[in-house]
Amino acid sequence: MRQFITIAVNAFMELVRQPIFLLLMTGSVMFEIFLAVPYYFAFGDEPKLVQNSTLAVMLLSGLFGAVLSASNSLAREIRSGTALAVLSKPVGRAQFLLAKFAGLAAALSLLTYVNMIGVLLGSRMAFDAYGSTDLKAISIFGGGIAIAYLLAGFSNFFLRRSFVSDAVLAMVVTTTLAVFVVFNFTRQMASLGEQASVNWNLVPCGILVLFALWILAAIALACSTRFDMIATLAICSAVFLLGLMSDYFFGQRAAHGSWWGSTLYSIVPNWQLFWLADAIDEGRNTFHWGYVAKALGYSVCYAGAALAVGVALFEERELS
Repeated sequence: MRQFITIAVNAFMELVRQPIFLLLMTGSVMFEIFLAVPYYFAFGDEPKLVQNSTLAVMLLSGLFGAVLSASNSLAREIRSGTALAVLSKPVGRAQFLLAKFAGLAAALSLLTYVNMIGVLLGSRMAFDAYGSTDLKAISIFGGGIAIAYLLAGFSNFFLRRSFVSDAVLAMVVTTTLAVFVVFNFTRQMASLGEQASVNWNLVPCGILVLFALWILAAIALACSTRFDMIATLAICSAVFLLGLMSDYFFGQRAAHGSWWGSTLYSIVPNWQLFWLADAIDEGRNTFHWGYVAKALGYSVCYAGAALAVGVALFEERELS
């Protein structure tokens, strides 16, 4: 168990030290805030447009984060010989791969948490044609990101610590404090006579997106046992696009009794199951957490199956 925890912690710290991870986290959350800035003139559907767009950014950034992190965590170590050095110790291949997934899942959870902050703040900043851009929120949140970078620069210059990892961890703290200040100490008009408020129903939406990213991470890690980053990204992108259309391609055939449709409908992950934004737009607010619990079971089973395939592929991989 100690070896598992050590490998998982090292994998997590190695991922948050990657400059691409910091750039992905900063760029995605800033783009989410930017989506709540312009005037859309969407005839009263501005909040819906902002919320759906920010959730989409969270999902796509997590997709790239999962593939890049899996490739950096496993494929690069196999290619450089680091994995062989670790496995020369009393560490099994299955334990090594599962620990890598634990570290990858923790890093993706950190990325999703910061993006979830951006989604909630975006829902608070959304306004219609009679509102105005929330400049106070932009200033406070931008200041939080700037403070995180300044703290990381200070620790790097004076304490010789890693700039990237310190910036990532500092951003988690400063963005949390920034949205706390925005939510509790600022006011904004979203429309005529209507105060802007946070749509907390987006929290289960963000959790479901995280579950989907865990499945993508497991698939990416299984692919990384055999392929490099570009091939892994291509496979994961294909699985993602095919899963988005799973209901159309396989669900209808499965409903009509087709055995191959039922088989493919079970094998291909259906990403629509993790998209709760449409239900929130329709005003359904009572079943979210029960549905989240069911989705957790689905994601655990699917990620476990993907990791089992990855372990089988990794056992046959020649590392020398």
